[in-house]
Amino acid sequence: MPISPGRRLLVLLTLGSLTAFVSLGAQAQPLALHFEEAQERLLHVSDALASSRSQVESRRQLAEASRSLSYPDVSIDIRRLHFQKSLKLPLGSLEPVAEAFDISSPLGFAEKDWRTRPIVTATMPVWTGGQISAAKAAANAAADEADALLARAGQDETVQLVEAYFGQQLAQQVAAVRLEVRNGLQEHYAHARKLEQEGFATRAQLLQAQVALDNAEREYAKAVNDLRGAQAVLAGLLRSDVPIQPLSPLFVVQAPLEPVEYFVETAVRQHPGLEQLRAVGEQARQKVLAEQANWKPRVYLFGQYDLKREDALLTESDWAFGVGVSYTLFSNTDRHRQVGAARSQQLQVEHSLRDTAVKLEIGVARAWLAVDSARQQFTLLESALASAEENLRLQGLSFQEGQATSLDVIDARLQLGKTRTDRALAAWEFDLALIQLLDVSGQTNRYSDYLRQADIVLSP
Repeated sequence: MPISPGRRLLVLLTLGSLTAFVSLGAQAQPLALHFEEAQERLLHVSDALASSRSQVESRRQLAEASRSLSYPDVSIDIRRLHFQKSLKLPLGSLEPVAEAFDISSPLGFAEKDWRTRPIVTATMPVWTGGQISAAKAAANAAADEADALLARAGQDETVQLVEAYFGQQLAQQVAAVRLEVRNGLQEHYAHARKLEQEGFATRAQLLQAQVALDNAEREYAKAVNDLRGAQAVLAGLLRSDVPIQPLSPLFVVQAPLEPVEYFVETAVRQHPGLEQLRAVGEQARQKVLAEQANWKPRVYLFGQYDLKREDALLTESDWAFGVGVSYTLFSNTDRHRQVGAARSQQLQVEHSLRDTAVKLEIGVARAWLAVDSARQQFTLLESALASAEENLRLQGLSFQEGQATSLDVIDARLQLGKTRTDRALAAWEFDLALIQLLDVSGQTNRYSDYLRQADIVLSP
């Protein structure tokens, strides 16, 4: 039963891929992974994500710590001191009595001793002018910023994975096509040599076939080296000691994507870059409130208890509690300028936020058009592929019958290889443009959804 051109292409591509892979090093058993599996592995092995998670944990711990700022602050002060105290007490109206007993006036006392002074002190803020609430809100905003940075790192890692994962698939496609072209030219060279020996082809035609075959050998060797490089990139990204064999093929979704307005709205709502700037803006706003609080008085409760009263000095109380008010009359820091600097920082973040939002809208529009263009390019190559396959078949038959030259067959073979390579490249450009669109709109986690919706796949 004759094999259809499409099935023959699939067989040739598969054999070419296997041959290329064996030539890369059969001593290492490859690790076969679907894209979702590779993404899951990346989440566990990525140092960039691990660093961002540590930063999130640090910021969360600081946010939790800020909750205790309103709690009492209890401390104990223990001093072992050696002191001397001199005191003169005038007798006043008792001087006549003192003279009768030969007591001089004023009375003099002196004490020199060692004492241990353990004192427990507790203070609790009642009102700080908003400084504590500002500190709490700033700590929570800093944690939100870390969350946004983690999401940004996750998106960056996903983009790199798509480039490496489907880049290796593209390299395998190209290597398979180069192998098919080389094998086809080998067959053509053998036919040309046979025809030349039988006198049906000229020496020049045989040399043309030889030159084309040598060029194909060089192109195939380059494609194999490119594949090795792509394998090294993907294996390094996934921290694998063996080559990775991608199981998810290059794909194209022919159905139109959601309208560009949807991606713009999503980007403005949830892009990690904007979330980070919003968190930084909240920190700047709380910084302004904290600096303004330096102009306000502080009210606090306090209490003190002497744990060793027998060693207390005459001027020290056994215990005490009350309310205190503190206000800085003059500070060595310019509080006016501190507030002004904080407001300038807040304005800076607000301008950056608006600028980033505008650039994201532009980026979304460009990425959406790139996806649509790649899909159209792939679709237009369908007819070109069918035409190139038919042309090669006809030129091969014509050459065997002496009605076509060797160059006609070579050109047909090379054109078919170019068309197949362009088709694989168009699919890769679609996959890359899609992840860039999802990246700029803040939803790289949806990439697998589009992969599952793919209606055209290119498996090597």
